[in-house]
Amino acid sequence: MNFIIFMPDELRGESVGCYGHLQVETPNMDALARQGVRFDQCHVQNTVCTPSRCSMMTGWYPHVSGHRTLWHLLRPHEPNLLRYLKQAGYDVRWFGKNDLLAAASFADSVTEARTCGRRAFGLPAFPPDDPRFHSFLWQPYTGPLEEHTDYANVMAAIEYLKSKPKQPFVLYLPLLFPHPPYGAPEPWHSQVNPLLIPDLRPADLPRKPAYHRLIRETRHLDQLSDADFRRINAIYLGMTGFMDHLLGMLLDALSDSPYEDETAVIFTSDHGDWAGDYGLVEKWPNAMEDILTRVPLIVRVPGGATGHVVREPVELMDIFATVMELAGIEAQHTHFSTSLFPQLRGAAGDPLRGVYAEGGYARHEPHCFEGKPYGDQFGRNPTHIYYPKGLVQQEHPDSVGRAIMLRTATAKLVYRPSGDSELYDLQADPEELNNVYGLPAFKTLQNNLEHRLLHWLAQTSDVVPLDEDPRGLS
Repeated sequence: MNFIIFMPDELRGESVGCYGHLQVETPNMDALARQGVRFDQCHVQNTVCTPSRCSMMTGWYPHVSGHRTLWHLLRPHEPNLLRYLKQAGYDVRWFGKNDLLAAASFADSVTEARTCGRRAFGLPAFPPDDPRFHSFLWQPYTGPLEEHTDYANVMAAIEYLKSKPKQPFVLYLPLLFPHPPYGAPEPWHSQVNPLLIPDLRPADLPRKPAYHRLIRETRHLDQLSDADFRRINAIYLGMTGFMDHLLGMLLDALSDSPYEDETAVIFTSDHGDWAGDYGLVEKWPNAMEDILTRVPLIVRVPGGATGHVVREPVELMDIFATVMELAGIEAQHTHFSTSLFPQLRGAAGDPLRGVYAEGGYARHEPHCFEGKPYGDQFGRNPTHIYYPKGLVQQEHPDSVGRAIMLRTATAKLVYRPSGDSELYDLQADPEELNNVYGLPAFKTLQNNLEHRLLHWLAQTSDVVPLDEDPRGLS
């Protein structure tokens, strides 16, 4: 079986048509769901690009090997799915960005890796002295479509399919959109009318973490209007529509090739985006709202179920065990990924399953924070779009303190040792507007979830190599 992994960056689940959004135009994603299996509650293990992808490719939670930052990628001594596949004889082709492998890890994991195209964004919509400058609102991309990074990477994948490739193959497409800045080529930039956007989750909610206010103040988001946030959300949906267009091009090329009946297609993302909800933009390393942790996961496999929806919780890193089983490869390391093979054949998931995520940095980890004054370009340039993000982390380190999350089908607990913990009754409060952490009426629920978090940490705190070292002296 061949594999195509189509992976937009920062695409939240609820912003896809087949996940219930009524304004976004995603006909190809929706069609793929009808042809395969849609996982309604897939949650990532970290809400930042690199650690999320490291978990997906290893079956490890971020704490297992210290993958909680942008700066620590998978190194040669660590396992990864692409290496397993290449060593099993797969031709592994990578077209897109890298938030996964350290430079020394490519040689034995990937046959070819490159990023095509010249650029992906237009220009800022506002000058640096305008309060809206750090909102990530940008003008449309106006360059040739053929030079757009995501378009060019998908075209490279299509050309590969036309080249009569050696089988079996893996096409890994880690694309850029809808990651901000918020701006897309036309007609997608203007595809969604901001006036038709459903009401966004409100800002300045009581009992929300303090970093909500700090981000809003530092980025001047507290000076934006509701119309500004609706425009942000609308453009984000337009960027999602552009991703759908590229997916359609790739699926058409696969259909025209001789490989469709032998190829599994996996469509997912590494995490979501606030996109105007809660009066916020982008994401935050220890933030755990569903719009950041819940991503689309749609899988179409030859001979698999069609139109099946798995409503029970699963984790993004389940992709590791699932692909390994589909490829017939046995893992040579301890991992915590669960194969979704039964669900791809039509089975339901586990209604009692909890999914876990973690993120953030402790005060004793200055090398982990963004905005580092020693070498981080974002920390040195006050006009850089990410400068305020690093500034908050450097001046208020507890705002990005470590966090661990347990989410079940009905409740969510986010524990932060430095404070600002959260608890939500998702049956009564699916948009996470009312934090009930510490309230007497929810003491039993909180205690139960805290016990499960402790059990999870104890069971996954490390991994022991499967091989052994000699203890005798020679």
